Amino acid sequence: MTDQPAPGDRDAVIGRYSGLARTALAGGTITDGGPDAGCFGAAAYAGTSDAPEGALGASLGCGNPVAVADLHPGETVLDLGSGGGLDVLLSARRVAPGGTAYGLDASPDMLALARANVAASGVTNASFLHGHIEDIPLPAGHVDVVISNCVINLSTDKPRVLAEAFRVLRPGGRLGVSDVIAGDGADPAQRAAAEQQVGCANGTLTQAQYRDLLRAAGFTAVTITLTYHAAPGLHSAIIQAAKPAAERA
Repeated sequence: MTDQPAPGDRDAVIGRYSGLARTALAGGTITDGGPDAGCFGAAAYAGTSDAPEGALGASLGCGNPVAVADLHPGETVLDLGSGGGLDVLLSARRVAPGGTAYGLDASPDMLALARANVAASGVTNASFLHGHIEDIPLPAGHVDVVISNCVINLSTDKPRVLAEAFRVLRPGGRLGVSDVIAGDGADPAQRAAAEQQVGCANGTLTQAQYRDLLRAAGFTAVTITLTYHAAPGLHSAIIQAAKPAAERA
């Protein structure tokens, strides 16, 4: 993959995805998948009959977190790095009636694309927020479920992202994300090359690192399920965790 942002450059990441959003808004086709395109983007939603075509075409994820989030009517869900809005739309339909789906993105262009997809879908219980996933613009204990699709790997401060996800969850809340992760024994040089190949400009976490950071943030019931081979030493995975019903003293 070419034209990747330099490691640690958050503004470059935002700029890159803003460019992809502008292409989609202009009617172009966008893609950000790796060599195994079958696990990226719209391919992860095979058999999803209620996904709008425009939002599917703008999907840049590495899985389908909504499929494992166990959403219920009346819940509030937050999508970190919501991109073109596909997971927000699917979530909004599952938490209706009475629920709300928030999408958070740092790119104004992605937010414009997501809002256009919402307008075309007829969904009325979705709301989009401009901001960074390291500083979520919602109060503590505001949401029941946090989801994300191949975005946490793009952050320059992954511990902060997971701590913020924990903060905004209500006691008993759930985390369900798709992300690209590295094998615990992956060769460092091979891993770095693969990360650049699939677009993980700010590196990936290993399974052990993900577990440790989630537990450090306060999460329990952590499970990591590998789903697809993304590149040598890298896999797409579903990461699930819970915020204890009674917070620790």
